[in-house]
Amino acid sequence: MVSRVIPVDSFDIVIFGATGDLARRKILPALFHRYAVGQMPDEARILGVARREINQQAFKTLVRDNLIEFTQLAVKEPKLLKSFLEKLTYFRVDVHGEDGWSDVSGALRSNVKRVFCFSVSPSFFGLIASKLHATGLANPDCRILIEKPFGHNLIAAKSLNNELLNLFSEHQIYRIDHYLGKETVQNLMALRFSNALWEPLWNSTHIDHVQITVAETIGVSGRGDYYDRSGAMRDMVQNHLMQLLCLIAMEPPARFEPNSVRDEKVKVIQSLEPVLPTDIVRGQYRDKTGNETYRNHVNNPDSNTESFVAMKVNIGNWRWASTPFYLRTGKKLKSQSSEVAIIFRDPPHMIFPISEERKSNALIIRLQPNEGIKLHNMIKEPGPGGFRLTDVSLDMTFANTLGTGGNSQDAYERLIMDVIRGDQTLFMRGDEVEAAWAWVDPIIAEWEQTDVLPAFYQNGSSGPDQATSLLHRDGREWRDIC
Repeated sequence: MVSRVIPVDSFDIVIFGATGDLARRKILPALFHRYAVGQMPDEARILGVARREINQQAFKTLVRDNLIEFTQLAVKEPKLLKSFLEKLTYFRVDVHGEDGWSDVSGALRSNVKRVFCFSVSPSFFGLIASKLHATGLANPDCRILIEKPFGHNLIAAKSLNNELLNLFSEHQIYRIDHYLGKETVQNLMALRFSNALWEPLWNSTHIDHVQITVAETIGVSGRGDYYDRSGAMRDMVQNHLMQLLCLIAMEPPARFEPNSVRDEKVKVIQSLEPVLPTDIVRGQYRDKTGNETYRNHVNNPDSNTESFVAMKVNIGNWRWASTPFYLRTGKKLKSQSSEVAIIFRDPPHMIFPISEERKSNALIIRLQPNEGIKLHNMIKEPGPGGFRLTDVSLDMTFANTLGTGGNSQDAYERLIMDVIRGDQTLFMRGDEVEAAWAWVDPIIAEWEQTDVLPAFYQNGSSGPDQATSLLHRDGREWRDIC
């Protein structure tokens, strides 16, 4: 099945931090792929901005080498790559001073969409936003694309929101969480709200519990300075896992349009109950040799920052009363896996003998690897010799069922095109960000006040033993990380 590509309007996109890691790994490859399939107009232009002193040819060579490294398409289609590079222009700009701003202003067209991508440290967000207005680059129809982290806590998030809203309207601000651009995450909304089958079952009467897992095999080496100031709670739970929880738990919006969807997500966050200290586990990875440890990777032998979090979360509303949500995320785990598991309650009366083979129905929404959805059902095992039940899944893995061959759009491809179109459905609103911080901050404050130490867990494991006990005490167990 081939997706229909609808070209967007012509645009100028200015990438601040164009020589940085995020631009070279995600943003520029995303634009190249959209250009390759015809969604990016021929007259669209990309303006790279950074503080490095390099000429135009050096910048294009840098981008070319990065695209060849991070996308096979650049290797297979050299003519296409050459044509794409012609759209690039580089400007050296001093964000603290005046140098370079007039050059960027002179290069921007007045009759196309303007997008300013802040692929820089959050400490520069407010400064760049102010400069865009002071230099006249910002116009009423321009958009700014902002990367996480959006604040370090509630106070910082409110301050940044106020700073940006003094300069831009909310409809101009696109706070990106790339998890919302994943095909499976969007299909979760389609599954829930376009099929009559699910809504009658989507509540605590029929769902026993929900598991949300984002497991990573990598450590924090190379980004230890940032991570040791953030930890898994700020880096993953406050945004990625929170967004997944919202999409699972939200009420059906009145319409599939940005504010209706985001209104319902905010209501979920505001309904979250405070987490008891006994319902949360922190962990920190280490290995038997003492070399590949978290503390070594952050160059801090006394660090108590968590690289793993598991928690039991309750939502205080009618739909989810008595149905807990179990969240976990961590580094250096045994496999790379991101999924949401909806575990249904057993039938009220079981007519078949209880056996180890019998499992609860489960709807598994898998984000990575192998994006797709599976529904686990019990059926009779074929053959004579008794009535035995076996677990069989209805497989909706996208590569198999939709013929994508595993080549679905990267999240950044979809989200950047949404910015051009002016569609904020998959972006976080300011009050949504603040509500998430308001829930997370007390948990972190509790850790800091009580000096709660993270439990150590071995590299390549499923996390601390205490995380397993978190479910065992409720008569449940985690799905295997695989």
